[in-house]
Amino acid sequence: METKICIVGLGYVGLPLACLFSKRYQVLGFDISEKKIDNLKNGIDETGEVDNLSQYNIAYSANPEVIKEANFIIVAVPTPITDDQEPDLSLVESASEIVGRNLTPGAVVVYESTVYPGCTEEICVPILEKESGLKLGPDFKIGYSPERVNPGDKEHTIDKIYKIVSGSDPDALKRIAEVYGSITKIHQASSIKVAEAAKVIENVQRDLNIALMNELSLIFDKIGIDTKEVIEAAGTKWNFHKYQPGLVGGHCIGVDPYYLTYKAQKLGYQPKVILAGRDTNEYMAEFVAKKLTDKKKILIMGLTFKENVPDTRNSKAKELIIKLKEQGSEIFGHDPLIKFKEFIVDHFKVGVIDDWPPKDKFDAVVIFSPHQVFKTENYSLSSLKSICNEDPVLFDIKGFYNKAEAEKLGFKYMTL
Repeated sequence: METKICIVGLGYVGLPLACLFSKRYQVLGFDISEKKIDNLKNGIDETGEVDNLSQYNIAYSANPEVIKEANFIIVAVPTPITDDQEPDLSLVESASEIVGRNLTPGAVVVYESTVYPGCTEEICVPILEKESGLKLGPDFKIGYSPERVNPGDKEHTIDKIYKIVSGSDPDALKRIAEVYGSITKIHQASSIKVAEAAKVIENVQRDLNIALMNELSLIFDKIGIDTKEVIEAAGTKWNFHKYQPGLVGGHCIGVDPYYLTYKAQKLGYQPKVILAGRDTNEYMAEFVAKKLTDKKKILIMGLTFKENVPDTRNSKAKELIIKLKEQGSEIFGHDPLIKFKEFIVDHFKVGVIDDWPPKDKFDAVVIFSPHQVFKTENYSLSSLKSICNEDPVLFDIKGFYNKAEAEKLGFKYMTL
């Protein structure tokens, strides 16, 4: 049987996947956003993850009936958390309903969205069966292959990494492995639950490592020593791992741990270590804000969730801005990677300064997302100093600038 693939959800995960598969298969791209579909048809990739989109032969549509034409369906929709820090499965449930209503006998449905172990079989399969009238096993197969897309990373693209694959039975696994194995290296998990768990702990591990360094940073701040100098010294030991402190935002590291803790709590286990790490990382925006309590006019440079990407989803810059405004500070933002004039944070707007250097003078500058463009002469330390009032603070969250040079110019230099 000729494989015809439909990707459901054309964002940071689905679109690069569709492009890669289109080199070998006939690919349909479905998204509920008609605006996104129109842009994609015109070669516009709003994520910035795909180069020269027009070179790929993908049939884009906002009509869910195109799913009927495919026999291999991949669901790649976001799975965020609620305000109560519980899994928000509304998008993956809605996608399952749409797929179910357009599912044809013999098809394989593979989920890439991050979920807790058991979610695919306990939540998604019943929806597929209800909407389609088909039964898992004799009528259709399912699988899980967790996404491994790192926005802005051109080195670890899908075709250069291992993809975990799993299936509802041996036949499903074989077919899924063949399809994914045609575009990249694969690791075959023994079950869908194992694959789901593997995805979650990838980011739990990173979250906890950062939390440890953040807690050390809080301790060393009270002692009065530089965390980065401590890490550099400790790093001379052969088995010391140089993790760095930071504000954990984005759509994975600060989100995925809550999927596992939710499942654990439902099973009667309280995951102390994971939640403690989350608490520490969630506190760091408040810690930075407290260091700037007496600064009335503050410029935040880099508003995206990490450097060198235009993605502001779950950016901790937003939380930092809220904390600073609660302290009475006036906040401005500058980010050459984003194209909008206002940065929306809760119910208020932060003015985004497009022109550089700005005409305003600031009491403090926070280097939040240290984009590569900030290495140019326009953003030199002397340029930053020229837009500051007397005795300014430079809070360089990731240690982007040279501390000694900053202090020589008259900055009070701070970092995590």
